[in-house]
Formats: sequence, C-alpha cells, structure tokens
Amino acid sequence: MHLHHSDTSPDGHTHGPNGSGGSGGSPQRPGGRRALRVGLGGPVGSGKTATVAALCRTLRGELSIAVVTNDIYTREDAEFLLREAVLPAERITAVQTGACPHTAIRDDISANLEAVEDLEERLGPLDVILVESGGDNLTATFSKGLVDAQIFVIDVAGGDDIPRKGGPGVTTSDLLVINKTDLAPHVGADLEAMARDAKAQRGDLPTVLTAVKSTGGITPVAGWIRERLTAWTACPA
Repeated sequence: MHLHHSDTSPDGHTHGPNGSGGSGGSPQRPGGRRALRVGLGGPVGSGKTATVAALCRTLRGELSIAVVTNDIYTREDAEFLLREAVLPAERITAVQTGACPHTAIRDDISANLEAVEDLEERLGPLDVILVESGGDNLTATFSKGLVDAQIFVIDVAGGDDIPRKGGPGVTTSDLLVINKTDLAPHVGADLEAMARDAKAQRGDLPTVLTAVKSTGGITPVAGWIRERLTAWTACPA
C-alpha cells in the first residue's frame, strides 16, 4: 500500500517552481516529457535517506521535486523527510512494501508505480521524482519500468571491500555513491582502494566519493541529477 500526506510542510515553506503543488495539472513537462524518475538503492544505513534529503534541500529552489520512500512495515523514511521539512508534505509519499525491498522496486513495481503516477496527477508537471528503496543487499536494482536512472549508495563503514565484491547495484547503477568518506580514518577504510575497485567494476560509469551530510557533500550528486534531467528533457517525448 502507499500512503500520502496532504497536510502542509512542517516549516510552512513552499519549495520549487510549483511551490506547494496543486491539482488538475498535466503530468507532462514542457516539451511533452513526464518527470525524470531516479531510483536510490543500497544497503541499510548507507545514507540513502540522507542523500534524498540533501538532494531535496539543494534542488528544491530550482526544480519541481517529489519523493517516494519504501519501508517494509513502517513509514519511517518518509516521516524523517517530513520532520526535516525538505519538501512540502504533499510531495512525499510512503510505500509500505510488506516484503523484501527489492520485490517492490524490481519484481512487482505496481505499488511504487501507482505512487509515482499519483504524485504526478496531484501535483501537476514535475521535473524529478526520487524513488528511495528500502535497505537491501548489493543485488538490489530497479525495474526500468519504474525508474529512468539508478543511484546506488554504499558507505565506507560497511567495509572498503564492498566495491570489489561487486553485485548489480555496484556494477550497473548509473551513479555509484561511496558515502561517509569522513569516517574512513575511524574505520580504517582505504578510499583509494575503494575508488580503484569501483573503477575496475564499473568501467566508465561514474562514481562519487563523498559525505552527503557534510557541507558541499551533495554537490556532485546534485550536479549529476541536473545533467540527467538536461539529457532527459532534450530527448523526444
């Protein structure tokens, strides 16, 4: 099931070109394209929700954004975003999967697809919809029927051998984010080895080493979103 919130933003602010959203608008953006849908996956605790929050804070003044979160039994990630007031409440929807996270983003995407389409119908044209998976393992990937691009988030505290171990999330995601680099000295992680192993696994696919909660840490990820949106908008509808 998916649950959406119709109350106002906790900070009372409106964000982005469409502010608090609205009803009755076309779900297509100028040029006839729907919103770019970006999936964010990764292990539990890697910083997916923190990445979503930072992206919303950075991009909400220039883009019309909405978010779909996934948790198995709760709405914890959505409630965190609401408490942080990263977007007006009507722009955040929670999906309770009731099963392994990868099931709802890859095997049976109906609940997430319904949530995405509901956001577009309620809010009118959107630029970007972020779909955050629940925490999963290195095999988690999104169905191409649900998202147009995928970000996979891992963190240095999980072990500097994660890029070397591979898995579809690491090897095939459109952007790999190696998060919490600020913790590397404290957990004995070798960032150069992580970058080297990621390059060996991913080839020319981009990898970002950063700490998304630090000042400027989300900048390269936000820049990647802007580039993907520009390319998406330029393609024929």
